[in-house]
Amino acid sequence: MPFMTPQIDARVTRLAPGFRALSIQVDAASIVDRNVGTQALARACQSVAAGGAPWAQAHLSAWGEVFKRFGAKPQRTPCSAQALLKRVQREGSLPCIDPVVDLYNAISIEYAIPVGGEDLTAYEGAPRLIIADGTELFDTMKEGAPAHETPEPGEVVWCDDRGVTCRRWNWRQGTRTRLSAESGQMWFILESLPEMPLAALQEAGDRLVEGLRLMMPGARIESVLIGNPGGA
Repeated sequence: MPFMTPQIDARVTRLAPGFRALSIQVDAASIVDRNVGTQALARACQSVAAGGAPWAQAHLSAWGEVFKRFGAKPQRTPCSAQALLKRVQREGSLPCIDPVVDLYNAISIEYAIPVGGEDLTAYEGAPRLIIADGTELFDTMKEGAPAHETPEPGEVVWCDDRGVTCRRWNWRQGTRTRLSAESGQMWFILESLPEMPLAALQEAGDRLVEGLRLMMPGARIESVLIGNPGGA
């Protein structure tokens, strides 16, 4: 499994100078325990009910400010962690979707951090975090049918050589690279700002890796810290 290093546009770094992330690449294996994700999701929801991570509000507020800097409206299109947390606070839990998706959603909820999960076999080239010019294609679904849309000029997006894979930084994932338990190669990105302690980011990554190893003991997993590692 050749290790892939995501690229970050310098203009994005200027929007969020303290941005840092854990990039975790997985050569998947057969799943032996499909309950790992379900159990992690239940624990995460219990954690939210008990008050959640001490940095949660500050971290999610910081993401809202970053979204505003590139023209997004966080009340309408919040970061993925904020959207998940609001749903848990409203409904008390999240429905199970897929063992791997449940696991990374659990990490996002418990640590108040946007976590993306992607099917690397669908990628063309390495992931890049860029400022969109508005011509890039984004694969999505509308009224139950496959559709394409384009990001707003100036919008921060994840993309590959073929097009956008996630709009508004980490708001909405595309259909082409959507991850599932059947994916042979997986990529996870845990994205944080300085309001979240660096030690907490590392812990969140360790928890994700631990869950993946319990779920699929034969998996090969590599991780690297990218962006600006400075800060608390």
